[in-house]
Amino acid sequence: MKGLGQLFITGIQGHYLTDDEVKFISENDIGGVILFDRNFESIGQVGELVNSIQELNKENPLFIALDYEGGRVQRFRKSLSVIPPMLEVGQLGSPKLCYEIGEIMAEEIKAIGININLAPCCDIFSQKNNKVIGDRAFGKDHETVSKFVTSMVRAFQNAGVIACAKHFPGHGPTSKDSHFELPVVKKKLDDIHQEDIQPFIKAIKSRVEMIMMAHLLVDDIDEKLPTSLSPQAHKILRKELGFKGVIISDDMDMKAITDNFGLFEATKMALDSGTDIVEFSKFESAKESYEKLINSDFDQSFYQEKVDRVLKLKKQYIGSYEPLFVPEIGQKIKTEQTVSFLAELDKKLSS
Repeated sequence: MKGLGQLFITGIQGHYLTDDEVKFISENDIGGVILFDRNFESIGQVGELVNSIQELNKENPLFIALDYEGGRVQRFRKSLSVIPPMLEVGQLGSPKLCYEIGEIMAEEIKAIGININLAPCCDIFSQKNNKVIGDRAFGKDHETVSKFVTSMVRAFQNAGVIACAKHFPGHGPTSKDSHFELPVVKKKLDDIHQEDIQPFIKAIKSRVEMIMMAHLLVDDIDEKLPTSLSPQAHKILRKELGFKGVIISDDMDMKAITDNFGLFEATKMALDSGTDIVEFSKFESAKESYEKLINSDFDQSFYQEKVDRVLKLKKQYIGSYEPLFVPEIGQKIKTEQTVSFLAELDKKLSS
């Protein structure tokens, strides 16, 4: 099937593409790359890396994704502006200020060629032992989180960076980390709708383009499958909430998945359940899953809908890729205005 690779976002190994990565991405029309600190040496090097990635497919420019939430989850913090945790931002009580922070984040990552920010978190810090979310959340109730999620989504997307609301249907009610084990949520679905899902509803009303499915076992949604692999969970997002954008998985290399399901089996389950893009932090995992998927049986018309959805989003936000002019990147990061703004923000947080 033509375009199947558009449903994959892969990690890469280092500061520059390997021959194997070049071959896999270019020959299979892979949809995107996610970058981590292992891919960063300097701003100039990242710019060159992004240009080299985009050179691999001029017909369908690639998604280049990054986790830049602020606080603990912030890649490339040695060179990008350091943003405070969102819980602290929420405590200031100003959605306008949050919007201005989002503008800074979007402009800086856009300068290095990033077109997807895997943020904001729509999770509620409702469980005091929840260290995986904690200060990544905007607040401890859905009203606060919803208000600031809306500001951040609009800030990113008005600046031309795709926002990704995560982790659906909400990672707040658990203390376990899906990076290491599969969290189980015993909360009733009615309560989840009235609390945890509310920020996602606000994100959708703010026209968020992408939503990430969480690796959570929510008993009242599906007793057997985590939400990332569950048709019922995807149905809530598509049918009940009316989300028409792109659904992306959380990292398929997380132990919540790899310790409980086969890698390829989980990949196909996610896609068959309604996910549009499967994301892998490890290149080898993406390659293995893609090669098995393309040789398997799947509903081509259903998968073509996913490809069309992905390409539509790319056309809207990327169009035809214009190579970064590497010598000018540094001029757009940590500008005098940004440094001054963040210094004032730090004073407000300290007072």
